[in-house]
Amino acid sequence: MARKNTSDDAVAASTAPKQKKPKKTRWYHQVWDVYKLTVENDPKSRWYIWGSALGVLALFLILALIFRAGTGMMIYMGIIGLMFAPLAAMFVLARRAETVQYSLIEGQPGAARAALGTLRRGWSFPEEPAAFDAKTQALLFRGVGRAGVVIVTEGPAKAAERLAEKETKRLSRMLPNVPLHVLHTGNEEGQTPLPKLTREVQRLKPKLTKAELAEVDKRLTAIGRMQLPIPKGIDPTRARPDRRGMR
Repeated sequence: MARKNTSDDAVAASTAPKQKKPKKTRWYHQVWDVYKLTVENDPKSRWYIWGSALGVLALFLILALIFRAGTGMMIYMGIIGLMFAPLAAMFVLARRAETVQYSLIEGQPGAARAALGTLRRGWSFPEEPAAFDAKTQALLFRGVGRAGVVIVTEGPAKAAERLAEKETKRLSRMLPNVPLHVLHTGNEEGQTPLPKLTREVQRLKPKLTKAELAEVDKRLTAIGRMQLPIPKGIDPTRARPDRRGMR
């Protein structure tokens, strides 16, 4: 009886339909998804994208006419224009898509951390905030890089300033020789708009060596990060713009 069951299982396994592997997403599919998302939230962007491509193509053809090029040169310039036109469109798409994605996350809890997640290598910003004001919902994120320790806040200006002041005093005692930088994210006076946040961080000049950076990072890790009463489900601090799509 056992042999019969074994043979039946083997036959069933051989006749069972094989599961298809998930199709690999191609780069042009990602570009198309980014284009649809951008146009959906910013309808005017389609005119900038296609206009830039046609403008580059027209520029090469006009140059050929100015220099009174022959038919062969006109075709050659047209081919070059066709090569550079998609690059111009992709560049404009990347800029418009970046603006759209920032507008979609702006105002949400953790938007500052989402923007900081697009920084290149050399910066380390933990996912969880280092401080939190339950009353005003102000958040404070703390990162480290060659420029030193960067404190980034979001939320109401006064509450964010209180969080930053308290964290700055604490870190000044623990890391007395490490540069501290404070950036307040928002649209109020004295705050940094969300789309400009990563640019401001990247402008900070390196002050620490790699060895000093490793030591500072080790100390900050030892401090630990506070555990916040965030409900289960989607964590807004893990949301970030699609870097691959924006490329």
